[in-house]
Amino acid sequence: MKNCFNIWFNTPYYHILYNNRNIHEAEFFLTNLLEKINIKKNCRFLDVACGKGRHAIFINKQGYYVEGIDLSKESINYAKKFSNDKLKFTIHDMRLPYKLNEFDVLINLFTSFGYFDNKTDNLKAIQAMSKNVKHGGKFILDFMNTKKVINELVLSEEKTVENIDFQIRRSIQNGYIVKDIRFKDKKLYHFQEKVQALTLTDFKEIFEKSGLKIMNLWGDYFLNDFNAINSPRLIILAEK
Repeated sequence: MKNCFNIWFNTPYYHILYNNRNIHEAEFFLTNLLEKINIKKNCRFLDVACGKGRHAIFINKQGYYVEGIDLSKESINYAKKFSNDKLKFTIHDMRLPYKLNEFDVLINLFTSFGYFDNKTDNLKAIQAMSKNVKHGGKFILDFMNTKKVINELVLSEEKTVENIDFQIRRSIQNGYIVKDIRFKDKKLYHFQEKVQALTLTDFKEIFEKSGLKIMNLWGDYFLNDFNAINSPRLIILAEK
């Protein structure tokens, strides 16, 4: 078994399994978000854990300066194909400050948080991200609604993508939602995704310790109000 944090996310199989992630849904969310928070065109964005850059690329197309950072070399190399004078991508660990007080808006989207083995890294990461944001800047984190995920957890499923049969098993272990992924492609593979079952209470504590004031909570990509039981997402808008 290999750790998802520094190996699984950097494999082509990760992108094969999740190749159906809906770009239209992401663009719908970002369109709503940009309208809601009313960001001026001269504002600078930082996309933390940007992956292959789908969010950063779309925001850049709306006329904004955007930088994306991610620990995955493969993802950043792919994203760099879309670079221009207002769109940059860099390999970087979110637990370390990137550019101090540089950005007007920081985004961390699509549950791109909580994968650390050491839970103290949560605070370290949020504090580091906060340091990248200007005073008065906005910090937006999009996480799963953990309570709903646990209540509706699908324990077992199989998916065939690009002729690869993925066997997926889910469980709750020691405060983590764990997904074991097994498949065969010339040889047998076993990877594991393990994300912490963080709740709004956890984020409130971490944000307060990081100098971030929560301004609004949304529960879906339509930006409806957050409901702890029924909302599919936990989207936090905070201000430094």
